[in-house]
Amino acid sequence: MNTEAKDFYKSLARIVAPIAIQNLISAAVSSVDVIMLGSVGQTAIAASSLAGQIVFILFMITVGLSSGLGMLCAQYWGKKDLDSIRTLTGIALRISLTVGVVFGLAAMFTPHFLMKIFTSDPNLIETGVIYLRVVGFSYIFMSITQTFCATFKSVEKVKIATALTFIALGTNVFLNAFFIYGLFGVPKLGIMGVGIATSISRALELAICLVYAARQQELRLTMTVLFRRSKELTHDFFKYSLPALGNELVWGAAFSMYSVILGHLGEDIVAANSVVNVVRNLATIICFGMAYGGAILLGKTIGAGDMALAERNGSRLVRSTIAAGLLGGLAMICMYPIMPLLAHLSETAAHYRNILLFINSYSIVGATINTVLICGIFRAGGDSKFGFILDACFMWGVAVPVGLICAFVLKLPPLTVYFILFLDEFVKMPPSVIHYFKKGWLRDITR
Repeated sequence: MNTEAKDFYKSLARIVAPIAIQNLISAAVSSVDVIMLGSVGQTAIAASSLAGQIVFILFMITVGLSSGLGMLCAQYWGKKDLDSIRTLTGIALRISLTVGVVFGLAAMFTPHFLMKIFTSDPNLIETGVIYLRVVGFSYIFMSITQTFCATFKSVEKVKIATALTFIALGTNVFLNAFFIYGLFGVPKLGIMGVGIATSISRALELAICLVYAARQQELRLTMTVLFRRSKELTHDFFKYSLPALGNELVWGAAFSMYSVILGHLGEDIVAANSVVNVVRNLATIICFGMAYGGAILLGKTIGAGDMALAERNGSRLVRSTIAAGLLGGLAMICMYPIMPLLAHLSETAAHYRNILLFINSYSIVGATINTVLICGIFRAGGDSKFGFILDACFMWGVAVPVGLICAFVLKLPPLTVYFILFLDEFVKMPPSVIHYFKKGWLRDITR
């Protein structure tokens, strides 16, 4: 291995390690909720999973905005233009905060309407409503924190995002124990307690984030960035962020539609999927961290004007991320013996869980390849349109319609429907690979 390759992998490890730890902690937060709710019952697990699709959609929006912010800020970081980075952060924050408020109010005041989108089961609806009424506050807090963390990551300050997530996990686990189990005289609140714990932990996370941002020596950020204006940078932000936002929304909405389809196939398949998702999130930590962390390094290199080096490092990123995806799929299979320990499920749900584990183990490989190309390499050079078009065509033109037909017209068994839905990553893969070799993503988008 030559010196150039060693330097790249060393830098990649320096950035990916904190991102991977952050992803691990984030996955652990969801895992803790599922495991702790296991003592409440299968209905609580399934309801929280479906209600969680609301924040999943919000998260997709903030990820889309953060991707546009990150691809611009990473390149401006390569040019050491800190003033433009602050202005871009303010532009993203105005939009993200507005969306967070809308989602938060919807969760608090129209929870029945939201739950009926995902299921027709009365028990799941009523249980999910209890959760949404109290978790809505966390959506507002999260929209601010995510934007600031996107800027931190783009300027290679990734450790703070990891620290914030760790604090959120610790607080969430501590409060979950209090509110679910009724420790030290606190009433047993069940799924409502999970929502309260989430809102409090997100509030603490935001407070620490704002203090850290304001005390940065090189790049100070405060809420006053909300009022920064630049016609040129606003144009650039929308030009590169809207396709990324559209991509995340198209993908997120399609993935939520998968949940809608499963939600109408019964509580057993929903509960099984909830438990398997815990393992899937853990298995994809490294490969997704490499994809997003590598995008920061490539964006910085492109912004500095070294296109040849960016191309070589892009190839290195693809190879290493695919290897991580293969290991992730293998890790899922190895988790089979301990799956029954995560949550108590009915006999049917337990059978579904075992099959879903193997389906997800192969799906991870396809997801890894598409993620490193679409969300990592292409976006590093400002190419966010391709992923948007690809997901719009293949997920909404193929996967979702086929899934609906299989579930409600052909009335195929739940496991068959699930298997068909999770073939989508392999359908998208050939166009992504072809686009990568065309090298149109190697572009400097700074002014």
